[in-house]
Amino acid sequence: MANLTSSFLTSPQLHLRRRPNLCQSTKAHLQSVRATSSSDPLLLRAARGKTVPRPPAWMMRQAGRYMQSYKELAIKHPSFRERSETVDLIVEITLQPWNAFKPDGVILFSDILTPLPAIGVPFDISDSKGPVIHDPIQSEKCIERLRPIDFDKVSFVGESLRILRNEISNEATLLGFVGAPWTIGTYIIEGGSTSTYKNIKSMCYTAPHILKALLSHLTKAISEYIIYQVKSGAQCIQIFDSWGGQLPPHVWEKWSKPYIKQIVSEVKKECPDVPLVLYINGNGGLLERMIDTGVDVIGLDWTVDMADGRRRLGNKIGIQGNVDPALLFSPLPALTEDIHRVVKAAGPRGHILNLGHGVLVGTPEEAVAHFFDVTRTLRYESLFEGFKLEPELAPVS
Repeated sequence: MANLTSSFLTSPQLHLRRRPNLCQSTKAHLQSVRATSSSDPLLLRAARGKTVPRPPAWMMRQAGRYMQSYKELAIKHPSFRERSETVDLIVEITLQPWNAFKPDGVILFSDILTPLPAIGVPFDISDSKGPVIHDPIQSEKCIERLRPIDFDKVSFVGESLRILRNEISNEATLLGFVGAPWTIGTYIIEGGSTSTYKNIKSMCYTAPHILKALLSHLTKAISEYIIYQVKSGAQCIQIFDSWGGQLPPHVWEKWSKPYIKQIVSEVKKECPDVPLVLYINGNGGLLERMIDTGVDVIGLDWTVDMADGRRRLGNKIGIQGNVDPALLFSPLPALTEDIHRVVKAAGPRGHILNLGHGVLVGTPEEAVAHFFDVTRTLRYESLFEGFKLEPELAPVS
């Protein structure tokens, strides 16, 4: 059995389809970006560790179910798959919070499971159960159904990103995103959402060769998918290891971290200047272990004290977060106070303001607007004594 899996992993048909000069245009663009960094949007500069006058801000799940405009659109288009896989709808939904609140980051309206059909894993979304994979992968024979990622099946992602990049220009940073292999693998093995993770966790010990084969395949596909998003216009990518925090730290070290590191390595070879953000829900026990994944920014959930997070991570890596999403239901002065607390704790460099998780259903749009309004008034020079904004370097001729 082990030999069969080994030969499967090295089989030529499993190698991802090579796309000649995949990132040549991206590389040329990035070279020009280096020479004109002053024109880059605020969030992109902060993610690269550059000195900026204030923290940029965006929100996870900032487009979607809390917005009245989204609710009205969802009545006309009740299928989530339709909303997240139709170019016109993706663009409209993505731009709803941009038009309403002008965040510093605009994240593509999509889903971490979107690329699954492109690798041979069909899925549905149930209103009551969420994602449903009717034929979960739990055996070696199932592994053989996986295919190299077919970009024709996610062309709506690329087209949407190209339109969005043109729409927002350099007024904000366009973010793409992916799920980490462990998190995507959880859905594929469990058949959908779970609160126990019993099948995938037991597979670590009962069928590690099958789990390795799945995670290895996902790693290649996700790496290529990130590069595809960058080529299409994404300027920064967030990797969601949403369920990584459900693992004991030593298990995450073995079954999630190596695959994330490989993704980062592959992406950085092709697109070295595109910042990568890693977010793990429940990452308080993993912070130090996340540093050497190679990502540029680590997102904190709201259960981690920002000052403690910065102390543990140090100043050589960016940090994102981490206002409690529930605070957006509080009086606005309380929200203002917490924004100031988080920003001061994070320090004057390498911080992207965000929530510690996604925007909650029912969140008042007034509170979201207030979050961004407050952020735009902040200045590091008044928050931190002795702060100086570094002068921009002249373009290299």
